[in-house]
Amino acid sequence: MSRAFPVGLTPPDWLVRNLTPQRAPVNRPAVARAAVAMALPLAVGLACGQPAYGALASMGALSGVIGDTADAYRMRIFNIAVPQLFGAVGVTIGALVFGHGWIAVAAVTGVALVSGMMSSIGAVASVGGLLLLLNCVIGAGLPLPGSWWLAPVLLSGGGLLVLLLALLAWPLRSGVPERAAVADTYRKVGDLLAVSGTDAYEDLRLTVTRSLNDSYDAVLARRVFHHGRSPDLVRLLAQLNAVTPVVESAPAAHQRGERLPAAIPAAVHLLAEAVETGSTTPVELRLPAPADETGRSVDHAVRHAAGVVTDVSPDPLDDRLGRPATLRVRTARAARGVLMSAASWRYGIRLALCIGLAQILVSTVAVPRSYWVALTITFVMKPDFGSVFSRALLRALGTVAGLVVAAAVLTVVPRGWADVGVILLLAPLIPALTPRGYGYQTAAITPVILLLSDILNHQGTGLVVPRLVDSLVGCAIALVAGYLLWPESWHARVGDRLADAVADTAEYVELAFGGLADPAARARSRRRLYRDLSSIRTEFQRALTEPPPNGRRAAAWMPLVVAVERIVDATTAARVRVRGGSVEPSADEITTIARQLRELSDGLRASDVLVAVRTDLSGPSGSVLEPVRQEVAAARTIASPH
Repeated sequence: MSRAFPVGLTPPDWLVRNLTPQRAPVNRPAVARAAVAMALPLAVGLACGQPAYGALASMGALSGVIGDTADAYRMRIFNIAVPQLFGAVGVTIGALVFGHGWIAVAAVTGVALVSGMMSSIGAVASVGGLLLLLNCVIGAGLPLPGSWWLAPVLLSGGGLLVLLLALLAWPLRSGVPERAAVADTYRKVGDLLAVSGTDAYEDLRLTVTRSLNDSYDAVLARRVFHHGRSPDLVRLLAQLNAVTPVVESAPAAHQRGERLPAAIPAAVHLLAEAVETGSTTPVELRLPAPADETGRSVDHAVRHAAGVVTDVSPDPLDDRLGRPATLRVRTARAARGVLMSAASWRYGIRLALCIGLAQILVSTVAVPRSYWVALTITFVMKPDFGSVFSRALLRALGTVAGLVVAAAVLTVVPRGWADVGVILLLAPLIPALTPRGYGYQTAAITPVILLLSDILNHQGTGLVVPRLVDSLVGCAIALVAGYLLWPESWHARVGDRLADAVADTAEYVELAFGGLADPAARARSRRRLYRDLSSIRTEFQRALTEPPPNGRRAAAWMPLVVAVERIVDATTAARVRVRGGSVEPSADEITTIARQLRELSDGLRASDVLVAVRTDLSGPSGSVLEPVRQEVAAARTIASPH
């Protein structure tokens, strides 16, 4: 067999991970909205004899296109509209300090500090912070046309145009995206049951977790906006809650080591179709007779879900999770938490340092229109968007690819109405390539921004080389001042999040058993655990894209993440068996397991490396918690390779 690369020239794993495109379907409606929302303002500006105004509105539409990622209509309002308000504030501050030398440097640096600290509040606040700083840099680096208030209006108007286009079908499709999300969760749960007892179970379990997260976010976002009691919303929440017992039964079925009868996942897929169509016709279930307590639990969970799915008037139920993660609007408590958080201040200072260095550099070195340096840093230094190292690498590569396209466009295409046609062709590439990876997104955005900048500056191909230099300088500043100078960036310390997850697992073990256990609290605890573990796994996957030693150290921690997930699964499976008739574990056994988990959590907070902890977790033979004890012992004996 031939080798893909000569011996000794095989690229390192971290580089391959960075450059490999991710698989994702093309969102055709988002592609169409991008083309219309970015080309229409430019066309209107040209028709009115004010192309610069049209270019500004198209820049605003670009920010809306980047935030146009949600399916549910109410989620789109949060994702697109709220950040536009911060963007308007940012460009106003930038325009007011334009040309004021060190005042501009201080103002943009201060905005960078606020923007960085906002990133820790939540997803919507993070995007709002991004636009706050992004538009501030544009306002401070470009001479914007018109009065001071015109640029904020045009930029925000362009972003709101994307939202308007996204909401056009709302009256006709109200509730459809949420219903489709719940139906998709049912399908993925059916797929999970189909592979129970096989090696494919673990990957599909992660897929089910993400699908549940998305469905709860979508449905609860609709609840946030709905005033009064909605029968459709109550039914949708009940259907989503009803799949929880089915998900809980999956670990028990998987632990048996045998595949479930094909009729069981097929029945769950039938329920998915009923959810998607809104059918109230009872689903005919042809389930085999259960052979053991696990089979009885699965059978009961599926039959219960079938009854809820087709029930016209289900009882209102707790959402079991609380507010959706992306919509946690924290007011005074959030502000206090951000101001008191050392991590929030640390990241805000990192971002402010990088932006301050960029502003000082462009203020003291004669580089025309070099606002691009700060723009590059703004995108690269977003911690919730991925590894700073990998984003700097991909930003540089994506910029080079985008500049090749931009150079061809600026050379061949005359300025004027032809620009509208170019935007119509290039804008759809942004939502199409963004899911593939950050480098691909950068390659799609770069020629669009340069074309719109040229309409404002009229520099033609003279923009290309300076923008390349500015991007490379920005990446270098981010790597040095925002990455290498901060040991926490390149030491793969597990951090408090995994330690918190282990401590929460101890609490979940205690909640799962005992006559006083609250089913709703238990369900919320399990869902929160799986959501947090999914986020932690994503963070570690991002760390794997960094070069040694950070990527190698992150890889060493991954087995512990998997071990904690297995503990939660084993606890859920034990709970299912107790519900099916097994003997309840003793209080002493539960206390011992919880104490061992808390000791592991304390050890994680105190160490940079994994250290094996030998322990005796023996217990009564045949106890329902025996698999949990084994998983806890395995987690405590994981040691880092040396």
